[in-house]
Amino acid sequence: MLNLATLLEASVKEHPHRPAIVMGDRRLSYAELNGAANQFANGLRAIGIQRGDKVALMLPNVPYFPIAYYGILKAGAVVVPLNVLLKGREVEYHLNDSDAVAVAAFEMFTEEAYKGFQNLPACRTLIIASANPATPPPIQDERVTTLGRVMYRQPPTFDTVQTMPDDTAVILYTSGTTGQPKGAELSHFNMFYNAQFAADKLVGITPDDVLLGVLPLFHSFGQTCTMNAGLSAGATVVLLPRFEPDTALGAMQQAGVTLFAGVPTMYWAMLNVPEVAQRFDVPKIAEKLRLCLSGGAAMPVELMRAFEEQFGVMILEGYGLSETSPVASFNVRDKPRKPGSIGVPIWGTEMKIFDDNDQPLDAGERGEIVIRGHNVMKGYYKKPEATAETMRHDWFHSGDIAYQDEDGYFFIVDRKKDMINRGGFNVYPRELEEVLMTHPAVSLVAVIGVPDEKLGEEVKAIVVRQASDPTTEDELLEWCKEQFAAYKRPRYLEFRESLPMTATGKILKRELS
Repeated sequence: MLNLATLLEASVKEHPHRPAIVMGDRRLSYAELNGAANQFANGLRAIGIQRGDKVALMLPNVPYFPIAYYGILKAGAVVVPLNVLLKGREVEYHLNDSDAVAVAAFEMFTEEAYKGFQNLPACRTLIIASANPATPPPIQDERVTTLGRVMYRQPPTFDTVQTMPDDTAVILYTSGTTGQPKGAELSHFNMFYNAQFAADKLVGITPDDVLLGVLPLFHSFGQTCTMNAGLSAGATVVLLPRFEPDTALGAMQQAGVTLFAGVPTMYWAMLNVPEVAQRFDVPKIAEKLRLCLSGGAAMPVELMRAFEEQFGVMILEGYGLSETSPVASFNVRDKPRKPGSIGVPIWGTEMKIFDDNDQPLDAGERGEIVIRGHNVMKGYYKKPEATAETMRHDWFHSGDIAYQDEDGYFFIVDRKKDMINRGGFNVYPRELEEVLMTHPAVSLVAVIGVPDEKLGEEVKAIVVRQASDPTTEDELLEWCKEQFAAYKRPRYLEFRESLPMTATGKILKRELS
């Protein structure tokens, strides 16, 4: 028997009165967080949520996220975290594809959540989480309620459902370069051990540590390496709903943050805050900050060196994917660090470099990263063909190109073919292209990534218009705002007469810029 929620419950027994979650002036002790999660679990049961049901979360980094997350797990249900920036069309796809029977959304995302929910009778309940729990539902619909009502008068105790280690705990949506987003099914053991490894072996988190929770908790990196790892160790997690470099530095200074996990663009933004030494007590921040983690995209070595020099802290860089819970490799504390590398495979995990024929390559040769071990997903939910393609010969094929040196350290060479990495968020061109093709002005389109100093890459759409269509580039960009989450919509758009193609009719994206 194993339930991921026992990470929290074990810490409650050891540290009931220590602060678990802090956001602004609000603090939740471990006992209070666990009690609230138990109330939510009881409330879910009262509205008919059963073991194995899927419950989606459209919540930012606020205390409601861990309350709902662990409450769902305690009830034996499956958590389906959604990016809070999704538009209604995208929300509907995720709810339908995951077979979600309920979705909890923060009040500021009510409109898009309801657009995606309203036409899905199988998704029985939309739960709105408001800053004031007594606030009535903002929409007059019998299927819409509030988190406050779900939890109202529910007891703060609950007998956690004894799930099996291989039962699905979380479905994290990712995507390949073909088709719609896919839900990676991660088991209780996948998520449990990855968090335990991050807490014990990778970072060595103690109850005295303070983690800054600015990575989105709906994303695997923040969920595992900040929330689950931090709470499993009895540490304090300081939540920021949105990353702003000034706010992050202010939180570090005020809360005495000791551990920070972020993507490279976050480090870049904090390093480039104007007059940082005059506005913040940098020596005080550096005195408390003992370790940083970087993932989500490759960190330039010069950026790493500059940040380490400014704040007097070591950055450990690693690699992972939603399909691997996410941590697969890291520069770990008990081995020499190699800046620019993604480290070595974590304990119990194998990584190799394969050629196009799935044969292993020697040190220094470039090929695809393949992974197997306790961290690899069960498969893509309801997508056996995609699962079989990715999990060939018992190895998870990442699609990422890398090489391994003589010491066993891995170095990323390039990202998945055609994938755009915008500030640590993966943007998949084909999904955007398919939607753009539904616009009456678009005859043909190719979406590519273009270099961006701040984000690494920005999204650009190159469009061939229908003959004589008067639509302007600005008008089409405005239309995109209604179709795509902010992190993936094109910021640049260019009309062209034609696109370069191969003899077989495939667009030659490498010739576009």
